[in-house]
Amino acid sequence: MDIWGWTLAIVAAFAVGLAKGGLSMVGVIAVPLMALVMSPVQAAGILLPVYVASDIGGLVAFRRDFDRRVLATLLPGAVAGIGLGWATAHLVEERHVALIVGIIGLAFALNALLRPRAAAQARPPRLGAGTFWGLVSGYTSFVSHSGAPPYQVYAQPLRMEPLTFAGTTTIFFAICNAVKLVPYALLGQLSAHNLTVAAVLMVPGVAGVACGLWLIRRMSAGFFYGFITWALALVSARLIWSAL
Repeated sequence: MDIWGWTLAIVAAFAVGLAKGGLSMVGVIAVPLMALVMSPVQAAGILLPVYVASDIGGLVAFRRDFDRRVLATLLPGAVAGIGLGWATAHLVEERHVALIVGIIGLAFALNALLRPRAAAQARPPRLGAGTFWGLVSGYTSFVSHSGAPPYQVYAQPLRMEPLTFAGTTTIFFAICNAVKLVPYALLGQLSAHNLTVAAVLMVPGVAGVACGLWLIRRMSAGFFYGFITWALALVSARLIWSAL
């Protein structure tokens, strides 16, 4: 990669770290950024080890701040979604997946912004809804590391405390990323070159985790949910634009 490519890659890795530090929606921009200078498939392969390394920092930071019930409703569907992504890896175009994810995320964000009172009403975790959105999140996470918008559609209405929300999100995607390592390796996306680049990018990734933690611990619940709703809207619009 040239200087421009490395610059985008470092920014993308830092965004991954921010996501693992609690600002979950920020990480969705990582693959699109790197896709400006390489194929999205290669970008996803390079970034997966960065996600895993950043997950370790997030797991340590949020080891006490997570909701087991929410994870229990999401993870079975997520693992099935990853398996589905692996089985259909050669059949589905990434831009079609990005378009669907963008539409879902934008519709949810607009509903939350236009109907703030309804969005502020907390819902309990539900196995049926959790399994469905976990499946969608696991599938889109496998294809392009864009599992955050479907995850937010389920998790945001639960109105967890910001730290609990961040910790639950971090642990959920840490497990998803660990499961993805085997199929990614079998598909040839963890080549020696990709792993070498990923090793360099782990440094800004871990720095991003520390920065994300610093920010999340200083946000009020109202500001936090407002931030992730607007971030979801912007990221979803970007995914739709890229797909079209």
